[in-house]
Amino acid sequence: MSLLGTLAQTATAQTVAAEPATPFSFAALVDRARQTAAQAYVPPEVLSAAFTDLDYDAYRTIQFNEARARWAGPEAFAVLHAYHPGWLFDSTVDLFEIVDGMAVPMDFSARDFRYGGDVEQPLIDGEIFPGVAGFRLNMPLNAPDRFDEVVTFLGASYFRALGKDNRYGLSARGLAVNTATSEAEEFPRFSAFWLTRPAPGDTAVTFYALLESESVAGAYQFTVTPGETTTIDVTSELFFRRDIEQLGIAPLTSMFLFGLNDQGPFDDYRTRVHDSEALIINNAGGETLYRVLNNPQKLANSYFGAQSPRSFGLVQRNRDFESYLDAEAFYERRPSLMIEPVGDWGDGTVRLIEIPTDLETNDNIVAFWIPQNPYGAGSSAKVSYRLHWGMTPPGAQSDLAQITHTLAGAGGVSGVEPSADTRKFVIDFQGGLLAEPIAELLVEARTSIYGGTLVQEVLQRVDGQDATWRLVLEVAADPGAIVEMRANLAEGDRLLTETWVYQWMKN
Repeated sequence: MSLLGTLAQTATAQTVAAEPATPFSFAALVDRARQTAAQAYVPPEVLSAAFTDLDYDAYRTIQFNEARARWAGPEAFAVLHAYHPGWLFDSTVDLFEIVDGMAVPMDFSARDFRYGGDVEQPLIDGEIFPGVAGFRLNMPLNAPDRFDEVVTFLGASYFRALGKDNRYGLSARGLAVNTATSEAEEFPRFSAFWLTRPAPGDTAVTFYALLESESVAGAYQFTVTPGETTTIDVTSELFFRRDIEQLGIAPLTSMFLFGLNDQGPFDDYRTRVHDSEALIINNAGGETLYRVLNNPQKLANSYFGAQSPRSFGLVQRNRDFESYLDAEAFYERRPSLMIEPVGDWGDGTVRLIEIPTDLETNDNIVAFWIPQNPYGAGSSAKVSYRLHWGMTPPGAQSDLAQITHTLAGAGGVSGVEPSADTRKFVIDFQGGLLAEPIAELLVEARTSIYGGTLVQEVLQRVDGQDATWRLVLEVAADPGAIVEMRANLAEGDRLLTETWVYQWMKN
């Protein structure tokens, strides 16, 4: 959508107050979350059949009418589009605009949407919807004279954002509660948002949200700054109405179907299909863990203890079209997302969950931070962090030599019958300190294998590639074993590379 003056003419009726405006502040929202947690949980009301009877084919033909974009005008920095309620989105969120410290309801009706095909409007013209499914913000991102979608909030507490030249891939969530535990998982939802219209000259958009679930209520503040790397600053205050077995802070959700390390059973012309290829953790002591993702045959878990990490996230490092060969999905343009804690998060664990899937439409990767101390009924927590979305956000690359390939295959000697008893893992390290003049005899591999046996280890500089070293590990394990592996390269006491970590489930 281009920056045209006609937008200002067609978006004059931007906010119609069906309810009176009320005072708003983040402090007041925190108090509301505290009071909400002190009361019994009230589930959201389900929409009428006029909305829920919409099927996938009908819902996807409904588009927001760009001429009705909120905040549009000649000096606009951001415009807001809403998502139509219905189909899977059987409950709604409320949107408010903060005007002079007052929360003014933002109302939407069928006039705000275009209905394709034979889809009928669920309500008559002029009748206000009970809410919307979510919203998105469009801002100048890839060109100064064009509004591109930058961030979208849709479904429960899920949201996604884009940096320059990105296409949507992985998602973030407001909170994860009891994910893959003995307790039933909860999916907290943002029930209402309060948005501040950017003033002329602003370079960011700030808004607020109320989060609710059976066990927790929370007040959130978001500040979105678009750019080559788009950042979202998050401040949250959480209040717990009952004990939580596992609290997941800054949860990420992505997809990994197959890659060079794990081709699986897929007969596909592409060599990689994934929104993210690895989990990265930058520890406070300067070590960078690089964990290539898998699509396991059964649910897999990995836990990485850390004390207030500098950052962690899910990354897509390979940026060449030739790596994916997908002219529709363009996986090479999926954003990496790094979480940068603000303040001291203390001791805790980054948990990685990998779920088996046979479809690239299924998100099967989850990662989040688990604080060491659990939260019980009546307790509270304050958590702040910054999300970095982009091609190469801070923390996604290391000053150390980086891991460029993880390859895996049958063990044994190449060119002869492969070994069914062992598996070979090949790790390439490139750049960074390896580009410096280093005596080859001084570089050594530091390898640890748990749950299996290291049969052979070979380290060599790759001919013609002065800054590339290859480590080959041949590993044996009993059937059904879960093998955890770890390796890096060092020169004496000096760490030269990122630390490769990997999980192998022996069939």
